[in-house]
Amino acid sequence: MKQAVAPPPYGKTDVGPLGRLPEEWAQAVLPLGGRSFHGKSVFKWLHNRGITDPEQMTDLPKALRTKLAEAGVGPVLEIVQERRAQDDTRKLLVRMKDGATVETVLIPSVTGGRSDLPSPVEEDADAAAAVDDEDEAPESPEKDGPIRVTQCISTQVGCAMGCVFCASGVAGLKRQMTSEEIVAQVLLGKSRLDAREQLRNVVFMGMGEPLHNYDATARVLRLLTHAEGIGLSSRRITVSTSGLVPEIARLGEDFAGQVGLAISLHAADDETRTRLMPINKKYPLAKLMDALRAYPLPRRRRITIEYTLVAGKNDAPEEAKKLVKLLRGLQVKINLIPMNPIEASTLGPPDLAGVLAFQRILCDAGYSCFIRRRRGDEVSAACGQLAILGAKPKVRVDRS
Repeated sequence: MKQAVAPPPYGKTDVGPLGRLPEEWAQAVLPLGGRSFHGKSVFKWLHNRGITDPEQMTDLPKALRTKLAEAGVGPVLEIVQERRAQDDTRKLLVRMKDGATVETVLIPSVTGGRSDLPSPVEEDADAAAAVDDEDEAPESPEKDGPIRVTQCISTQVGCAMGCVFCASGVAGLKRQMTSEEIVAQVLLGKSRLDAREQLRNVVFMGMGEPLHNYDATARVLRLLTHAEGIGLSSRRITVSTSGLVPEIARLGEDFAGQVGLAISLHAADDETRTRLMPINKKYPLAKLMDALRAYPLPRRRRITIEYTLVAGKNDAPEEAKKLVKLLRGLQVKINLIPMNPIEASTLGPPDLAGVLAFQRILCDAGYSCFIRRRRGDEVSAACGQLAILGAKPKVRVDRS
């Protein structure tokens, strides 16, 4: 069987039809016999209307539609499997042209806190991550109004970071995704929305480390926020990173801090964090905290700190107190994520009492602190559970 050839990373060759901005399309159609305004129309068909079949682009000349099809304009992804949880969270397994698969998740908004919690402090942390203004709370859908959906997208096939609580990296990094493969997830996700649903937020929290694939991630940010395309507000987009310090600075400079930033922290001292997240060896906490202090946050915006609670590893009250000290002086809010079990690890979450005790210490210190609802557990769509179909772990990830 012939081995599939992975597409080159963005920057090494053409970004692909879905990866082009309007001004690039204005030039790309010229050799095909089109005019510059035709190129901008193609962009609108692809990104605003979600139409990838040139034959359906009815305001374009027939000859140009034929040339566009010959040039490769068409679907980038196909759905291999769609699994729906009782709370309407959907995990889509999608396949790319070379046969590689990744997962993306649609998460509808929910109202109210969980009835099994002794205090009304829990919020939907996925929505909270995407709404960074302090004076704007996650919205509750009105009766018969739109149901707002957050989509979690992937940026790599696998992951090189090796975090012990995450299924995405247990088989290592297979390849980078191109910008058109990344943005195609959003277009495909929009096509799978129910009648009352509306895509509201996009979080780069799926498979892979977004800043390890920086050029493609940055291009997708520009595609998603373009007024003639999907037109998302930059404050409705959050990029999560395990802490790649140079790329955090680059993101802040390229987007003036307008894109939401989430940091997968998960420990408040270097020894613990290195055991959980090997990237800490290269970028220890002192360097990471300096990068966060330098990030150009707009007024009333905060960095999201993601903290996965792993029983017996980072969940003791002393760890919460260290976290309070580490984050002092930073504009942050904290998402606590009780670890979702993965097949490659025997690690697991603390009990509810331990989670609430950890949260109380942070709240008492003045931090906004949310506990992430477990969404889509029964379809393995919860945080840290996205994995390559059939992938085998390179090593077992239960580090002491």
